[in-house]
Amino acid sequence: MAVLPAVPHALAAPAPRSADRQQPTAAPPIDLATAKAQWIDRDTVAWRTDGADATGQTLAYAPDGGIAVDNGRLTGAVGRLRLIPVDGGLTDAQRAAYPHLKDHPAYRIDARDRDQVRQALRGQLVAARTGADGTLIAATGVQIPGALDDLYGDAATRAALGPVFRDGRPTLAVWAPTARTVALELDGRTVPMRRDADSGVWRVTGDRSWRGKPYRYAVTVWAPSVRRIVTNKVTDPYSTALTADSARSLVTDLRDPALAPRGWSALGKPAAVPSRDAQIQELHIRDFSIADRTSDHPGGYLAFTDSGSDGMKHLARLAASGTSYVHLLPAFDFGTVPEKRADQAEPDCDLAALPADSERQQECTGAVAAKDGFNWGYDPLHYTVPEGSYATDPDGPGRTREFRRMVQGLNRAGLRTVMDVVYNHTVAAGQDEKSVLDRIVPGYYHRLLDDGGVATSTCCANTAPEHRMMGKLVVDSVVTWAKEYKVDGFRFDLMGHHPKANILAVRKALDALTIEKDGVDGKAVILYGEGWNFGEVADDARFVQATQRNMAGTGIATFSDRARDAVRGGGPFDEDPRVQGFASGLYTAPNGAPANGDPAQAKARLLHYQDLIKVGLSGNLKDFTFTDTRGQRVKGSEVDYNGSPAGYAADPGDALAYADAHDNETLYDALAFKLPQGTSAADRARAQVLAMATAALSQGPALSQAGTDLLRSKSLDRNSYDSGDWFNALHWRCQDGNGFGRGLPPAADNRPKWPYGKPLLADPALRPGCAETTGASAAYRDLLRIRTSEKAFSQATTAGVQSALSFPLSGTDETPGVITMRLGRLVVVFNATPERQHQTVPALAGERYGLHPVQAAGADAVVRTSSYEAGSGTFTVPARTVAVFARG
Repeated sequence: MAVLPAVPHALAAPAPRSADRQQPTAAPPIDLATAKAQWIDRDTVAWRTDGADATGQTLAYAPDGGIAVDNGRLTGAVGRLRLIPVDGGLTDAQRAAYPHLKDHPAYRIDARDRDQVRQALRGQLVAARTGADGTLIAATGVQIPGALDDLYGDAATRAALGPVFRDGRPTLAVWAPTARTVALELDGRTVPMRRDADSGVWRVTGDRSWRGKPYRYAVTVWAPSVRRIVTNKVTDPYSTALTADSARSLVTDLRDPALAPRGWSALGKPAAVPSRDAQIQELHIRDFSIADRTSDHPGGYLAFTDSGSDGMKHLARLAASGTSYVHLLPAFDFGTVPEKRADQAEPDCDLAALPADSERQQECTGAVAAKDGFNWGYDPLHYTVPEGSYATDPDGPGRTREFRRMVQGLNRAGLRTVMDVVYNHTVAAGQDEKSVLDRIVPGYYHRLLDDGGVATSTCCANTAPEHRMMGKLVVDSVVTWAKEYKVDGFRFDLMGHHPKANILAVRKALDALTIEKDGVDGKAVILYGEGWNFGEVADDARFVQATQRNMAGTGIATFSDRARDAVRGGGPFDEDPRVQGFASGLYTAPNGAPANGDPAQAKARLLHYQDLIKVGLSGNLKDFTFTDTRGQRVKGSEVDYNGSPAGYAADPGDALAYADAHDNETLYDALAFKLPQGTSAADRARAQVLAMATAALSQGPALSQAGTDLLRSKSLDRNSYDSGDWFNALHWRCQDGNGFGRGLPPAADNRPKWPYGKPLLADPALRPGCAETTGASAAYRDLLRIRTSEKAFSQATTAGVQSALSFPLSGTDETPGVITMRLGRLVVVFNATPERQHQTVPALAGERYGLHPVQAAGADAVVRTSSYEAGSGTFTVPARTVAVFARG
């Protein structure tokens, strides 16, 4: 996600940082470069300031700017709105809408001045307090989003924006209520636009000859970031197509038959899978094929149409085993990659010839990182246009056609498509050339802190979906992707930075789409996202957030970090990466790291991890009850996760399980750090499958990073967002390796862990062979077949989970490193220890159990040595193995 080097895009819940709150520091009471007054509706200003001796307060405005402080007085104002203090401050309704301002003094605009409000909002604004003699006591700029929403929101949210075609004629519309003028620059000529006073929308209608023409808007507007009137030449935030490198928007009708690949209108999709049953592969478009010698379109959308390539054949095998969705990392237009292949730089080194533990690989790739063809893409430039660097020709609407062919290719392979969407921030703000929204309505689309600065807790310029027109953009964009590109699901990056109401509005808009009316079944579109709680919005500081806790019961899943951390060990921000967990040998295969504590501490933490995993296997249900390892009957919500309840879900499907994703080290790399270095490649593969099984065999949806079943490595890189193809590319053929030992990972995010990683990368025993990679993948696919064929894994209610699921050996005598789960007619034993284990369930004595037919006939010879002794009810499972038994 990050634009700036060395800043992580963390799928993991970010570690608490005082900077996340971005507390304002003391500032002079007279500072026109700040904006500490907040105009929250057409009549009300909230402003906390010094100046107890003030006798008057005003909003001074100047349409052309020029307000300044001279000899203690405010000069250059054209007009003033008188402000009247409001006894008692904000109303209850205003405090509910702006909880972070609840204690601010409130001022009401004098009724005599209200006819100046709209004019005042279209130029420089300064809030001022003066003494009896007119001397300035306090002055600051003014934040205006609330006033704009109140004045224009009702009409503007109903407006159709961007290019809209009627009878072949386009109308171009852009919301710019504060602009002095807006003109359309179309294919070398300038066309004036007309402003609608009620909505603040500027429009112009053209003729059929406009179709396909490049355009941008010339917006003359007051820009508070530079404190002057500017004329910005800017593309359309509602663009439907772009020229290369996003230089111009294109007048494009997405319903033009020329943009529809053959068979598009009658595209047959795989059967819809309920969110609670979704098995998801997370995949980066370029990673997928850039190193695939069997692909005719390496690194592009069309690689997914190469049905005979190694990558597509692997996806088809996963689909046949039960994978239902491919989650594509950002595929919208982003701002950090040259879109023309000829402009993309390549490392000027023989990377393959360098030692496995060398620093040179990261030096060579880092030298061209800003100009190469790789980036994760969490840098939104235009939200509703496909990224051009993945297209054969980025110059024009061909990228639309190729994106649609990609969707077709995935659907034909048996997979539905999820898009990773990033509406929580933009690649830039202010007057930056890559700033789109903020150069059209300055100070509106981004979330501002108390001093008027743009919040950056997402590591970029945070947007403000709580503002009505940013919220509308989110909904409109998602609906466009669903209708015009037939996308089957959306994963919201940093969803906790959105209001819950905004995400529910997306759900409502999608639910209204029908096959008959829109060509898609919107109710079948799944939604999930990162419900992390941090930054200036944390703890519902500004609105009710779309966080893990708040989204429970909505049918919109959030990533669950609880079991993930328990399975891997520690957390993503540990200084020592050797902190062990359930799958990585905590207590049962100690690696000697002091961070794991003494044996008693390690055992206690492992047993608590096992309770966290049990909660995860229930679907992270808050009301699921079981006996914990202390022998106490507890609810999921009563199990501790770093001071928060482990269980937070109201229903199966509220929590999404995963053991790894694009953020942080891959699962293989995490296990490389954590397992004892002498662990064999075969045992590393078994530990990997066991870790994946804790997600795949849980109630609710599960996600896995593409290639994890093939033991994918990024050479220990914990944040590969800009690390180039060398560290990121997928290798489908085991002969090409799994990516481990491609040099020390980039220093910016990984240097502190180089001392731990260097001896591992140099050890050839840690590079798995074909037997390990193909065996792990086959074993994982067997587990997927079990997960998707056994209905017990698909409980629809908490009551159903409670009735079907139990942990019969959980309690004070539980075996460290082993979890025994009973689910309907199944018994699943997760043996994470390096030894064969015997698990006796007296209540099942006399019952007939055998290894599940899928595993009994499967590819894993080791799991086939599992056994069951009916007389005592004893299940015997080999080391580092997940065995599923079925009652006969």
